[in-house]
Amino acid sequence: MPGPAKILIVEDDAHIRRLLRATMQRAGHEVAEAADARAALSLLDIEKPDVVLLDLGLPDRDGLELIGPVRQRSTATIIVVSARDDSAEKVAALDLGADDYLTKPFDTDELLARIRAALRHQHASTAGEEPSIIDVGDLHIDLARRRIERDGGEVHLTPKEYAVLAELARRPDRVLSHAHLLKTVWGPAHEARVEYLRIAVRGLRQKLETDPSMPRLIVNELAVGYRLSLRGPSNTP
Repeated sequence: MPGPAKILIVEDDAHIRRLLRATMQRAGHEVAEAADARAALSLLDIEKPDVVLLDLGLPDRDGLELIGPVRQRSTATIIVVSARDDSAEKVAALDLGADDYLTKPFDTDELLARIRAALRHQHASTAGEEPSIIDVGDLHIDLARRRIERDGGEVHLTPKEYAVLAELARRPDRVLSHAHLLKTVWGPAHEARVEYLRIAVRGLRQKLETDPSMPRLIVNELAVGYRLSLRGPSNTP
């Protein structure tokens, strides 16, 4: 399991920076801080962080414009932490290369959980592996054997249902946009066919969720995408 990480906080609000710094330090992480985009890019090369917590409302540059340069210069996980809750902003951030998006006001425990998930994925990637086994409650996902079990019994999925679940399982607790899932599973020509994805997710919920009308496993980020949740119920079924 990965240990403490270096976190770069890019946030112009001093109060929120203090809150994030205290939260990260309590969790054992090392922290660097930037109040604007220029300082963030400078610290990116100096500190070489594992995770970047990025606000979008920076004084010298829109945070969306910073995602590309960060992604080009660093392998750090980018988690947007922003007051902007419009779905178009979330989709834009994810499509530009952000790994996750958390809306202010946020729960610090949820943020730490998302950082832990990101660090586990980084650790597996560094070791030259992908997560091959995911256990969520009574659900067992074995990607190496392409086998899905629930309560010890095998669950039979259609090829598209399996492909969607496998893509989500490779990045647990991270939201994947509709466009990403459609491009990966159906191909670039089908990026706009969201109904294909909804049908596959509906099938997965029918086969995997205890109550498909109140999904706890495959949760919806409204108008943005889906996440394989390792923590509990969603408030947006």
